[in-house]
Amino acid sequence: MRGSGLPKLIATDLDGTLVRSDETVSDFTHDVFERARAAGIHVVGATGRGPRLTELVRMDIPAAEFLVMGGGSRVLDVRDPDHPVVLRDERLDGAVLADVLTRLERELGTLSVLIEAGDDHGAPLLGDADPNWRYDAVEARVRAECLTGPVIKGFARHPECDVDDLLATAQRLIPPDLATVTQAGLGYIEICPPGVDKATGLMVVATALGIDPGDVLVFGDMPNDIPMFRWAGFARIAVANAHPQLRALADETTLTNDEDGVAVYLEAMLSL
Repeated sequence: MRGSGLPKLIATDLDGTLVRSDETVSDFTHDVFERARAAGIHVVGATGRGPRLTELVRMDIPAAEFLVMGGGSRVLDVRDPDHPVVLRDERLDGAVLADVLTRLERELGTLSVLIEAGDDHGAPLLGDADPNWRYDAVEARVRAECLTGPVIKGFARHPECDVDDLLATAQRLIPPDLATVTQAGLGYIEICPPGVDKATGLMVVATALGIDPGDVLVFGDMPNDIPMFRWAGFARIAVANAHPQLRALADETTLTNDEDGVAVYLEAMLSL
């Protein structure tokens, strides 16, 4: 049930939610978010993309005042775009990620693994060059070389296991105080620091602004959006192309990402 009036904060996932299949965001969507800002609503981009993709995130949602990145591990205040402020920066110890991967491979066999460790613009992922990773640069590395220090997250894929089944197995095997495990629609599970998800990232923003979860409206499409759907209280809106697990938690469903579903929903809300 949607709250009355307008929310104080809007947080939206990007890929599969705001961003269309051709990797663009429409002018209509940008305009609607500017209207939300003009109405006094704070805007947050909440994405699994890591810090190395900060500039791409800012291009896709330029109205955002805060960015929750890495699935919650990096939170940026970008109200002064020339001087962004890091509000949160959580890392996973490489030895812990090695332990997680060992536990999974003991039961499932060999996994294809990628490690995200660098936060410089355009830094490559490290690990197993895999044709199933279709998104950005990968630098082939022996796994042990990638796990000598703290990392942002790990990605893992099993050649014969559906990603949802792999996630269910990982969540059964990996205690939450060791690591947070989720999936974002990339065909890989994502292994993040314990206590890190989009909800805890948004909590950092809400605390900075003095906003209650009951005044937060969220949009999403995949299981990595589940924590923020459970946390936000104003309304939880899934795009029509969302994962069934997320649609089950949604208060409402809007059009697909390719139909600018987020902007269509917001335009109607702002017009009331």
